Amino acid sequence: MKIALAGGGAFGEKHLDGLKNIEGVEVTVLVGRRQEPTQAMADKYGVGFATTDYEAMLERDDVDAVILATPTQMHADQAIKAMNAGKHVEVEIPLADSWADSEAVMVKQKETGLVCMVGHTRRFNPSHQWVHNQIAAGSFNIQQMDVQTYFFRRKNINAKGEARSWTDHLLWHHAAHTVDLFAYQAGPIVQANAIQGPVHPELGIAMDMSIQLKAESGAICTLSLSFNNDGPLGTFFRYIGDTGTYIARYDDLVNGKEEPIDVSNVDVSMNGIELQDREFIAAIREGREPNSSVAQVLSCYKVLDDLEQQLSA
Repeated sequence: MKIALAGGGAFGEKHLDGLKNIEGVEVTVLVGRRQEPTQAMADKYGVGFATTDYEAMLERDDVDAVILATPTQMHADQAIKAMNAGKHVEVEIPLADSWADSEAVMVKQKETGLVCMVGHTRRFNPSHQWVHNQIAAGSFNIQQMDVQTYFFRRKNINAKGEARSWTDHLLWHHAAHTVDLFAYQAGPIVQANAIQGPVHPELGIAMDMSIQLKAESGAICTLSLSFNNDGPLGTFFRYIGDTGTYIARYDDLVNGKEEPIDVSNVDVSMNGIELQDREFIAAIREGREPNSSVAQVLSCYKVLDDLEQQLSA
C-alpha cells in the first residue's frame, strides 16, 4: 500500500509516526506548503519524494491513497480531487468547515465508491474504545458526558507552538470530536444548543464556547471549549453512567476515583492515530466501509451547521 501524506505540520508527523508501524505500508510522497521544511520531514522519515504540488502528486502511479493533514479550509476540495483521481482518502478532522462542503464530499464518495474516511480519532483511542465495548455489551449506559477542550492559543500557532498559515476553529474542529463521539457512544443527537464568548480582534474567532447536546436515548453532554486556558491542555472526557464513572484522557482511562483502567489489550496499539490509520488501510484492503467513514460522521457536521446558525443569529 503506497500512501501520500499531505500536510507537514504537527499532525502530519503523528501520522508518519503511526504509519511506520503498519506492515506493508510505504509513504511514497510527502506534500507540504514550503519545499524546504517538507523535504526535511521527508528526509527524517525516509519518504522518497517531497513536493508542494498536490495535483501533481495525484497523477503519480506510486500513490494508492492519500491522507490529508492539511489546513481545514482545504480538506473538502482536496478530498474530492483525490477521489476524482481514483485515490482512497483519509481526511483529518474536520471533514470541512461548512455543511455544503461536507455534503459535497459525501456525494463524491457515493459516486466513486472509494474509501473516504474522516479522522475522528476519539472512536479509536483505546480509552473510548473500552467504554464503547462496555456500552455494546450492555454493561454501561451513559447518563451524561462532561467534556473540557482547553488550549492556550491567543496567537495563531499549532500543537508544536509553531506559527500556522491558517486559523483553527473551536466549533468546526474541536467540537467535532465531541459531537461525533457523543453520538457514537450515546446515540443520535436530537437537541443541540451553543453560546460563545467574544470574538478575538485579530484571529476573528470566538475564543470560548459552551455546547449542550441531548441524545435520543436521553443522555446529555456538556462541552466547554477555550483557547484562553493557561493550564492543563487537551481534551478530557468524563463519562457518567448507570454503573460507573470513567475519565478518558486521550489514550488513557481512569475511573471516578482516578484509579487506572488497563486498556492495553483493547487493540493492537495504544496510539489512537495509528489505530485510525490501521482502520483506513484495512478498509481499503478488505473493500469495506471503515469506522468513521464520511457516511458515518456526516450527521456530526449537520449538528455543527445547526450550532453555527444559532451562534450567527
